[in-house]
Amino acid sequence: MQYCIETHGLSKHFGKVTAVDGLTIGVPTGTIAGFIGPNGSGKTTTIRLLLGLVRPDAGSATILGQPLANGLGYLPRVGALVEAPAFYPSLSARTNLDVLARLGGYPSSRVRAVLELVELSDRARDPVGGYSLGMKQRLGVAMALLPDPVLLILDEPANGLDPLGIIATRDLLRRLREQGKTIFVSSHLLGELEQVADWLIVLDRGKALYQGAARAFLDQHPGASLEERFLTLLKGAQR
Repeated sequence: MQYCIETHGLSKHFGKVTAVDGLTIGVPTGTIAGFIGPNGSGKTTTIRLLLGLVRPDAGSATILGQPLANGLGYLPRVGALVEAPAFYPSLSARTNLDVLARLGGYPSSRVRAVLELVELSDRARDPVGGYSLGMKQRLGVAMALLPDPVLLILDEPANGLDPLGIIATRDLLRRLREQGKTIFVSSHLLGELEQVADWLIVLDRGKALYQGAARAFLDQHPGASLEERFLTLLKGAQR
């Protein structure tokens, strides 16, 4: 199996707190990989490590065949949304994206394309300061898609979305997978991941409790939902 992301013994400490603890995981190329775990389990720290936003204290990682230390070798092919996206509130969505496209050297056609992908074309000229939280999340995904990335890393992309927005995000992830992209997505909406994820990684206290095919995870307890299986796994690990 070819992996888009691999980590080996990856660790990160903040003072006496161990956020990521000897993490060894792999994300297969061309999949939607769901990254789940309770609050404080180390999901966002792991994502920040993969993006070079913080340095590991131990271990190693390879992203798109490049070592973690060689950010220039892989980051141009990665799109990411980490925590709350930041915008110029007085500018329109289109202008915000135009600025980023010019800075990144992306063609202006990408701005139109990503606005259509996240279904914001009809509000593209409105100031972002007037957007709802869900619309800002969708614009954040559009920002992540500007470079037409091979790997898309999304931290809670459905945060603040209404049911229709969640369905649209689910459909978007499937379309991106069909284009050959690998998507690594953290979420607390387990029911949504159950419907789109091919691969699952379950994290607790910085350690991987499970990684493998999503169907195999569910088949361990036939009839149980992803949320029920997830809670069972966490309870077992905390005994």
